[in-house]
Amino acid sequence: MTTPYVIGIGNAVMDVISPTDDARLAALGVRKGIMQLIERERSEYLMAAQADDHGPGRAQSRLVPGGSVANTLAGIGMLGLRTAFIGRVADDALGLSYAEQTEAAGTVFVNPPVGGDQLPTSRSIIFVTPDGERSMNTYLGISAELGPEDVNPSVFQGAGWLFLEGYLFDKPKGKEAFLKAARSCHQAGGQAGIALSDPFCVDRHREDFRRLVAGPMDYVIGNVHEWESLYQVTDLEKALRLASADCGTVICTRSGNDAILIRDGERVTAPVHRIVPVDATGAGDQFAAGLIYGLALNLPLAVAGRMGCIAAAEVIGHVGPRPERDLRADFRAEGLT
Repeated sequence: MTTPYVIGIGNAVMDVISPTDDARLAALGVRKGIMQLIERERSEYLMAAQADDHGPGRAQSRLVPGGSVANTLAGIGMLGLRTAFIGRVADDALGLSYAEQTEAAGTVFVNPPVGGDQLPTSRSIIFVTPDGERSMNTYLGISAELGPEDVNPSVFQGAGWLFLEGYLFDKPKGKEAFLKAARSCHQAGGQAGIALSDPFCVDRHREDFRRLVAGPMDYVIGNVHEWESLYQVTDLEKALRLASADCGTVICTRSGNDAILIRDGERVTAPVHRIVPVDATGAGDQFAAGLIYGLALNLPLAVAGRMGCIAAAEVIGHVGPRPERDLRADFRAEGLT
């Protein structure tokens, strides 16, 4: 059997992670425990501050490729499927490292780093205090400039699945890239899907998202807030009825509660076994990884959903947004494969 091939499109964001303390956060003007979008100058200032804090003989900042869809692809790849990532990085130190590390982890990084007078590679400058709180300062940079010219239809030959990141929907070029990718995927015989990503993103582009869900998307993943925002209701059941009328496969995650999955009239729930999270950063990304893995193997909808829940539970049990062990053993232990 041919190994399923999953392509993802999303923000290519390098996580630049370093330890610090509350006093240093205050001195740098960093708000603790939240994610803030920052401008280029602020990102350069914070990276210089990190470098000053980690001089010779002291712990250096860690460079970890990130971004929501990139994290999902890493999880899918660890489960044994072939993966490729379409993202945009600059030909600078962070961009070259991002591409190199992505390839080394087994995901094809489709587009070469962009040279010339371009915006720099996107980065999230993350300060971690001794209590485990992560204070993230994200500069979107060149990744937010992804457009249709970055999508080569030939890449989709043999691809069964496409996964898109709602965050990239903020710019017209991103929307054009999504539509071109979905067409290319369908022409190759594959299925296209998206994560709604953020209720505020949905609010900003509601009509375009509605057209996308009702048009080229074969499957859509969202949480309670995102689905209710998309359909402007405060009743989840009504939102899911409207979504199911628009899209063939609708998935709703509900934090610590069972996930709901609806496909062509079939409705199932996937049980969530509650655990105390160490770091909830990658929960949604890895739920998507487990889910898409199950769907790609043509397993029953309830099985694919449970795989998503197992993957999410693993990743919130440790620091970092990517799995630390082979989850196929966990799947076998529950009799899912």
